[in-house]
Amino acid sequence: MNKKIITAALIASAFAIGLAGCGNAASAASASTDGTVFRTVEEIQKSGTIRIGVFSDKAPFGYVDDQGKYQGYDVVYARRIAEDLNVEPEFVSLDPSNRVEFVNTGKVDITLANFTVTAERAEKVDFAKPYMKVMLGVVSPDSNVITDLSQLEDSERELIIAKGTTAESYFETNYPKIRLQKYDAYADAYNALLDGRGAAFSTDNTEVLAWANANPGFEVGIMKLGSVDTIAAAVAKGNSSLLEYLNREIADLGSEQFFHKDYQETLQPVYGDTANPDDIVVEGGSVE
Repeated sequence: MNKKIITAALIASAFAIGLAGCGNAASAASASTDGTVFRTVEEIQKSGTIRIGVFSDKAPFGYVDDQGKYQGYDVVYARRIAEDLNVEPEFVSLDPSNRVEFVNTGKVDITLANFTVTAERAEKVDFAKPYMKVMLGVVSPDSNVITDLSQLEDSERELIIAKGTTAESYFETNYPKIRLQKYDAYADAYNALLDGRGAAFSTDNTEVLAWANANPGFEVGIMKLGSVDTIAAAVAKGNSSLLEYLNREIADLGSEQFFHKDYQETLQPVYGDTANPDDIVVEGGSVE
């Protein structure tokens, strides 16, 4: 057979295989008009696995225990979502700064990493109904407790924050005089505080309280800062299928007081009597 004919045949065959591969990829995911990639509920169920982005270093909400297993308040909720979809959960570790990126590029189906709802974020992702509420807090060494933000203004002392968090935007907007020391990961931020590289660390008050309880020598000097915000699961912009499912799930779970049970399992052992569950938990997606 003529070599040119053989070559042409091979190219045509390869092209056909490539098209078939593209067709399979397209059937495995959907995309919005702006190019956001996501999987619908049907596609997730067909695959048998749901990819959920959680923290691996933010106890007691999302962390990896000494057995290498994901644990925490968010993780309990994530496992229930997977169970009710009749699929296996695949946990993907996130940093605060990549929560939007990972869900909008299809690396995860759901971002469930202690994600505070803000107007700016709502332009980039679709938030389900909330399951938690929170304010900002500030933790510092008990040898020099920060009880008022004026202690950090007009000072060389730096406030540690994690990039991509509500703390970052809050301080940049409201306290531009405060010098910020920024880290990508929560673990790095806490290590900076432990090493004395900053005067204090600010993030969700629920988290700094838990961390201070577990780390002698540190105290939460400011427990309520800024407005009361809500925390919710986020899906890719335009993924109405998964968003509607999560909203129905939230309503159903509220009828069985799921998140109060989650609190008792994961947060109560950490907070003890220092926190009121009703100040943190949101049932049924309704914030009173």
